[in-house]
Amino acid sequence: MGKKVLIADDDPTLTRLLGSYLGEHGFDVVVANDGDEALQKLEVEHPDLIILDVVMPKVNGYAFLFAMRKIEGVVKTPIIVLTCKPELVDIFMAEGVQEYVIKPFPHQELLDKIRKYI
Repeated sequence: MGKKVLIADDDPTLTRLLGSYLGEHGFDVVVANDGDEALQKLEVEHPDLIILDVVMPKVNGYAFLFAMRKIEGVVKTPIIVLTCKPELVDIFMAEGVQEYVIKPFPHQELLDKIRKYI
């Protein structure tokens, strides 16, 4: 069984393509379509890494970070923010995310970053 990656993004095309790509490279992929669903899956699935969008319905990426910190045992889970909002990089890096990747992105670049942390 491969390492588990949670993709939290409301774009179904991106989650499908990225999930397939990561699956081809040996990762188990769990998808959440909004921040609330991502928090629920985080507690149940215990991923090894989270790929997090910023702009999502119900709970956005920033609120997700704060809510995540209240869940026992997941505080140190590495997070890669994957977004089209370059202006928020400083805020998220100050909050402790490991990487900040701007959409569109080369898949190999993201894969290299994932492998760096798990």
